[in-house]
Amino acid sequence: MSDEPSPRRRRRGRGARERILKAATELFTAQGVNATGMDQLTSASQVSKRTLYAHFAGKDDLVLAYLRELQDGLLPGAPSAYADPREQLLAIFDEDWHTVDGPLRGCPYINAVVEVPAPDGPVRALAAAYKAEFARRLTALARQAGARDPGELGERLALLYDGAVARNMVFDNTEATSRARAVAAGLVDEALHMTGM
Repeated sequence: MSDEPSPRRRRRGRGARERILKAATELFTAQGVNATGMDQLTSASQVSKRTLYAHFAGKDDLVLAYLRELQDGLLPGAPSAYADPREQLLAIFDEDWHTVDGPLRGCPYINAVVEVPAPDGPVRALAAAYKAEFARRLTALARQAGARDPGELGERLALLYDGAVARNMVFDNTEATSRARAVAAGLVDEALHMTGM
């Protein structure tokens, strides 16, 4: 028998939490929360169930951590980071923007609320906070662009984006996102022209 430690043994200890989160992100994105079992997660992350439960109290806790990991990469950028806020408002409809190491299977926050439907649960609260922050950032960009009613424009664009992502998932293509971008351009231009810009 070889003295070489098995791959499972080598993976113990440091980095287990990150491996679990990476596996959760890949599996939840590809097949959904409910279709992903804890056995599959332990196998994919090369940890024992004991290690998984040492880092996450249960599946809901892991779903929350997974969603928190996605937040920064899926929120529109800060207004100061872009020279042209109009283009940044429209950039949310670009295909390569809403990905996590590959195309998303719809909106992970909406998917999680559907799959973990507790009305007063932490998953719903986190998803609501994410969606509110998404609209808030669009509002900030709309304000920077000089929109007449930045709050209204931010909410409209957020709603349009969510609808486009849902339709893309249903029809398994990105046609809705490109159509939504054209609609969004009209909304943005109308909001900016009304200010005389």
